[in-house]
Amino acid sequence: MELFELARAIRARDPARPTWLEALTCYAGVQAVLVHRLAHALYRAGWRTAARMVSHTSRFVTGIEIHPGARIGRRLFIDHGMGVVIGETAEVGDDVLIYHGVTLGGLSLDASGHGGKRHPTVGDGAAIGAGAQVLGPITVGAGARIGANAVVVGDVPAGASVVGIPARPPGENRVMPAPPFAGGASPGYGLGEKPCDPVGEEMAVLRAEVANLRAEMAELRRRSAANDVRAAE
Repeated sequence: MELFELARAIRARDPARPTWLEALTCYAGVQAVLVHRLAHALYRAGWRTAARMVSHTSRFVTGIEIHPGARIGRRLFIDHGMGVVIGETAEVGDDVLIYHGVTLGGLSLDASGHGGKRHPTVGDGAAIGAGAQVLGPITVGAGARIGANAVVVGDVPAGASVVGIPARPPGENRVMPAPPFAGGASPGYGLGEKPCDPVGEEMAVLRAEVANLRAEMAELRRRSAANDVRAAE
């Protein structure tokens, strides 16, 4: 029974070590996933309005919004849960960990309803930190780790860790490559077609200024040494 499978996963992964009763009754993520199963079944059967009504009720009760069209794997652990949003074409694998405030969102403004992929695919065993925004039809590989408040708009390799805005591997300045935004970037996320990293840009300016100052200091030392030689002669 999936209820007990979810509760077992919570007890194994939550450092709070809840009792069975707590895991079964006091975790909003459990209720959200179970209600989503019903909403998803209605959605696939063509009962779209009923499916949205069920998912909307779950959102009201749990604070977790999962579109009935999203595909959710087994043993999804949504810890705390408040503010989690999972879009219509998102796909979440098995044993994934999602913290509160996470968005698996789309970047396309195309509302034609032709079934295009607009949301992320998250591989088995991935973990997404609190407040992270994973946007667009990208792939987060199995076992990947996304840091809190990261904004991910490009594929994340399996087993990799990424942090920051835009997301990148820790300690690196490179930006994860982003696919072109179909239909244009959603203005709600404030993203352009090219990655924007104000902090990185300021750091680049400072590095250039330091390099120029070092070159000027080296030239001044060279001239001073030459003058000393001439004075000694």
